[in-house]
Amino acid sequence: MPCTVVVSGFWGDEGKGKIVSYLALKDKINVAVRVGSVNAGHTVIFNNREYKLRLVPCAFVYKKCRLFIGPGANVNLEVFFSEVEKTGVKGRIWIDYQSSIIEKEHIERDKGSVHLAKKIGTTGQGVGPAVEDRVKRVAKIAREIPRLKQYLIDVPLEVNKAIARDDKVLLEGTQGFYLSLYHGTYPYVTSRDTSTASVCGEAGVPPTKVDDVLLVFKAYVTRVGSGPLPGELPEEEARKRGWVEIATVTGRMRRAAPFNYELARRAAMVNGATQLAITKIDVLFPECAGVRRFDKLSGRAVSFIRNIEREVKVPVKIISTGPSTMDTVDRREDAF
Repeated sequence: MPCTVVVSGFWGDEGKGKIVSYLALKDKINVAVRVGSVNAGHTVIFNNREYKLRLVPCAFVYKKCRLFIGPGANVNLEVFFSEVEKTGVKGRIWIDYQSSIIEKEHIERDKGSVHLAKKIGTTGQGVGPAVEDRVKRVAKIAREIPRLKQYLIDVPLEVNKAIARDDKVLLEGTQGFYLSLYHGTYPYVTSRDTSTASVCGEAGVPPTKVDDVLLVFKAYVTRVGSGPLPGELPEEEARKRGWVEIATVTGRMRRAAPFNYELARRAAMVNGATQLAITKIDVLFPECAGVRRFDKLSGRAVSFIRNIEREVKVPVKIISTGPSTMDTVDRREDAF
């Protein structure tokens, strides 16, 4: 490694949390940085317990990993303190001095906006209004909050020092590439760029320090809220295929469509993907549930993986075969 960026390839909900938690345990990650905000939820199932996280990096499962929230993040204090308690990471998690703060009035503005709440279908977590205030230079930042005093640190300095030591560093992106403010299905997008370049910027890590970009795709495509979804299936058909899911943050039902190779190629191009991860292969091919070796996958599943590699021209190195962290096929030692 030593520095890897993990980002989503479609509209989010691809299972980055599962992938990050696996990498943390398998590779013994030293440092993990979370960017983005509380409008993206990552789910980790570890030791038979489910964690739904919106701020704490999913690498928390490896107890020797130092956890950071980058200067480009927006922090809801109640969410942060709740997750720190739930995960037991106090003493090894820090927030950058310049992370901005989501306040109650941001949430009220978000939920009260007809445009945001009704037309765009935001999560109502106050992120857009908080970003707006940051752009106006009126948002509060972490160094102004007494409750955060013991958690404050210079995240870019700490992370770049770790990279210089050849520590294993992971930058955890949030949301999906096609929700990017610049590259997504505008106006049905989020309030920030979600690509690799912006993950680096929000964490304070120069792109020249990144060794790998792991782009995560689900074996099918889902989307929450309004906006186009090419190849969208009727709800009845999605249910028949077992593709109906509920969003982590909003509790809304996700719309579904088959895997889209054209969108995957563009996501790989803009994000500079060096590796791919494919999740939910067990939903598409139930016979693969819990499999942990590539040669034990079914012929149908192998053909699907090979086709993605041919079409996207990036090797598939991680395959998730179930919700639990270790239900994973790891091909990183295999030749493409």
